[in-house]
Amino acid sequence: MKLSQFYYDLPEDRIAQYPAENRDESRLLVLNRKTGQIEHKIFKDIINYFEDKDVFVFNNTKVFPARLYGNKEKTGAKIEVFLLRELNHDQRLWDVLVDPARKIRIGNKLYFGEDDSLVAEVIDNTTSRGRTLRFLFDGPYEEFKKTLYSLGETPLPRSIKRPVEPEDAIRYQTIYAKHEGAVAAPTAGLHFSRELLKRCEIKGINFAEITLHIGLGNFRSVDVEDLTKHKMDSEQIFIPQAAADIVNKAKEGNRRICAIDTTVMRTLESSVSTYGYLKPFEGWTNKFIFPPYEFSVASSMVANFYLPQSTMLMMVAAFAGYDLLMETYKVALNEGYKFGAYGDAMLII
Repeated sequence: MKLSQFYYDLPEDRIAQYPAENRDESRLLVLNRKTGQIEHKIFKDIINYFEDKDVFVFNNTKVFPARLYGNKEKTGAKIEVFLLRELNHDQRLWDVLVDPARKIRIGNKLYFGEDDSLVAEVIDNTTSRGRTLRFLFDGPYEEFKKTLYSLGETPLPRSIKRPVEPEDAIRYQTIYAKHEGAVAAPTAGLHFSRELLKRCEIKGINFAEITLHIGLGNFRSVDVEDLTKHKMDSEQIFIPQAAADIVNKAKEGNRRICAIDTTVMRTLESSVSTYGYLKPFEGWTNKFIFPPYEFSVASSMVANFYLPQSTMLMMVAAFAGYDLLMETYKVALNEGYKFGAYGDAMLII
């Protein structure tokens, strides 16, 4: 398929700038892949589509405050640094994006905080925008990490065109986030409240947790028309034995398995046996899913409404069917659904 096939006209005012007041009261569009039927619900109604021994698979990655603002030595030029991942614990090395990149060269020092409480030195150019920084900090690691994170802010997507607010540190995080390492939230999971999870548990729905630390791939745009030529950036994933056991037992019992977010779907599809069972795994994935694609594990999924030409939109199109999904997006636009990270949700069954 071609990149241009995933373009649609999305007015700016349809991109949510704030989350719903209550997590589980976002709107929910339910799409039946077989019949094409569309229903309009509230997110907490999702419980009505699942039964005892069905499984929700969650991505328990945790977002850290990845966006820093600093100044370049001598010139004082303002620099934005986006932390991607820690490369070396002892040497304080981090893989980062810098903006504007053209002003930053190897050997430059960058200063962060009102009193320049943190200093970093550029030691490598990794990509056209990317750099490797060594933070110059003499204290213990815990103190360094605390200082670094106190200076960072919640990395809201660029589509949210407002200043970050204190509430974002809570709302741009799933309630089941455990393992720190993501620079973006698995946004389809933001709709689950503690109350809703408890109700699901009481109903007998089982939960399996995997981890995909969302990284640079989430921000990189597709810039080739031929999708087979696009390369996803590798992201770290963990599929524990316990999660594989829960999923495979549900599969054997012909129960519904629901991937909560595109990141979960990518993780599941990255470690599958020839018989369609989930295998425990710890490593990296650069799997890029677009139509046509045969899914092996999940039989349903929860997604948000994604922006035009995004890799998330392409994956959902592969699961729902391209024509059906694009028609459904037209319905969602006509019905006033909100799009983007803080937008409404979609259940595909």
